Amino acid sequence: MSDNDEARYTVRSLIVTGIASIIGTVLVLEASGRIDHTEHKDHVPVGDFKAIHIQPGDSFRMSRKSSELHAVCENGYLAIAADIDPSFRGILVDYKNRGVRCQRPSPTDLDPASGAQEQSDD
Repeated sequence: MSDNDEARYTVRSLIVTGIASIIGTVLVLEASGRIDHTEHKDHVPVGDFKAIHIQPGDSFRMSRKSSELHAVCENGYLAIAADIDPSFRGILVDYKNRGVRCQRPSPTDLDPASGAQEQSDD
């Protein structure tokens, strides 16, 4: 290579260009409404969970580290709460937004969330 070959761009100009393009991208996404800012914190998911089907005798791998969440029974449904703020709870729902019960309901119980069975006047 000859001595005329010089770096066309300095490192500083490349860094400034990268930062400017990131800021520009965020501004365009914000102006077009593609970034969602929610005001209703009660509709924010607490976490994403999955169930692992285990048959007797099967082994599975699970992290030894705790998830920093715990489950509580809230009005007959399973709720997930954070260990650092137990007042922040979210009801566990399935893919159709149906609540997951804490216990198997009685066949005579019409509303498992009520916690009390309805009596008939016979």
